[in-house]
Amino acid sequence: MPVLVLPPRNPPKSETGPGSKIAERDAAQNDAFLREVDDALREDAFFGLLRRYGRPALVVVGAGLLALAGTLWWQSHERDQQAAHAEQFTLALDQLDAGNLGAAATGLAPLAAGKDGSAATARLLQADVVLKQGHAAQAASIYAALAADSDAPQPLRQLASIREVAVNFDAMSPDAVIARLKPMAQPGNPWFGSAGELVAMAYAKQGNKAMAGALFGAISRDTKTPETLRARSRQMAGLLGYDSIDDIARAPEGNDGAANNGAGAAVR
Repeated sequence: MPVLVLPPRNPPKSETGPGSKIAERDAAQNDAFLREVDDALREDAFFGLLRRYGRPALVVVGAGLLALAGTLWWQSHERDQQAAHAEQFTLALDQLDAGNLGAAATGLAPLAAGKDGSAATARLLQADVVLKQGHAAQAASIYAALAADSDAPQPLRQLASIREVAVNFDAMSPDAVIARLKPMAQPGNPWFGSAGELVAMAYAKQGNKAMAGALFGAISRDTKTPETLRARSRQMAGLLGYDSIDDIARAPEGNDGAANNGAGAAVR
């Protein structure tokens, strides 16, 4: 009986050609294989970098975290310190208002010894307390030290300088007072009234009534000067022959025109 041999069955071209299911499966397998190879290479590169630079990187990150933690702690500590100092300062002021000078001095001592922004104010107030206690020389010493402290705020240094001169005024020569305070005895300066009064008194002590009267008159017209000081300056200007209300300089007897010439010079 003859045997019928069938030719091998090949898949049709539609099953193996481009776009066929078999081609798509093979492409998907190739893509998956390439992705696995790529992931393996990336992983190997990552661990290689980690082995090489991991420890230094951890050190840098750890140092950064420690620095951040230290900064946050310091800021919190500073806020707590400021709050404590503010409370202590308020208590010292309350003691001073109540007339308890000893308690006020005790409360101000640790604040004045500090290095923060409130230390200069505490030192200034400490000198005021010492002065009220009758220790003028000690108060002047505290004022002088604050005036010479370049780390203190400039307005407080200037105020300390004015108060030092006020304490030592009788022992200082008029020339020394004028040289020390004239830069502040200018209209527009925050301490024009206080410094100008002492400079005007020094002019009067010299016998220069024209300069003194003109400066007292300028103070009395300065709207930024406290009213009590303006009123006092107005009285002094009048006593020296200077009409501060009408801004007319009347020269003292026997010195016609001197007041007019000194009015501008006194504040220049």
